[in-house]
Amino acid sequence: MTRILYDLAGANDLRFSPHCWKSRMALKHKGLEFTTEPCTFLQVKEKVAFADWDKVPVLADGDTNIGDSWAIAEYLEETYPEAPSLFGGYDGKAFARFTNEYANTQLNPLIGGAIVYDIHDHIVDADRDYFKASREKTFGRTFDDLRAGREGFVTRFQAALAPVRNIVRAQLFLMGDAPSYADYAVFGALQWIRCSSDCAMMRPDDAVLAWRDRIMALHDGYASSVPAVAA
Repeated sequence: MTRILYDLAGANDLRFSPHCWKSRMALKHKGLEFTTEPCTFLQVKEKVAFADWDKVPVLADGDTNIGDSWAIAEYLEETYPEAPSLFGGYDGKAFARFTNEYANTQLNPLIGGAIVYDIHDHIVDADRDYFKASREKTFGRTFDDLRAGREGFVTRFQAALAPVRNIVRAQLFLMGDAPSYADYAVFGALQWIRCSSDCAMMRPDDAVLAWRDRIMALHDGYASSVPAVAA
């Protein structure tokens, strides 16, 4: 059975979507083989129309098609219960849902404000006009205005990481000694930075950076092996 993850792609095969990274790491955690199908911004709707969805990630698992990273995680947990658990039970799933929302609402907007114009520089030429117009509309600010405010976004991002920082100073992963989807939900945001910008959004001695590197080393260094803009 062929398992395909439809994944957002920039120029030079950069894969920077935080949501796609959640699904990539979930599949790796489960030990499931898969291939990825790269989609540039203007290709997404056409490529995933078969799934009655208009965003990535989309997972095509045999005859089953699932859109949305959280829905993909739930599907993998339910469909492959014999594989390592993403959640570790009801309470773990509830915590993972919280960290997923935390990343989406507290981290991603700050990251986007700090690096959106860097992303513009690392996508294919055909996507650039669409991307610039749509993101400036989303933020209500021009790229030049966002660039001038980068330091403020970075400072607020570092403050927003405090809950993660406090936990991973005391333990290896967010739920203890082993990784779970709670980790991948936040890791996706940090991989988004690494794969699309050289902006130093964390200090070198930040415990979150050390935690990110532990996750990058998982699954035979899978997340560290892809093309990236920064180390």
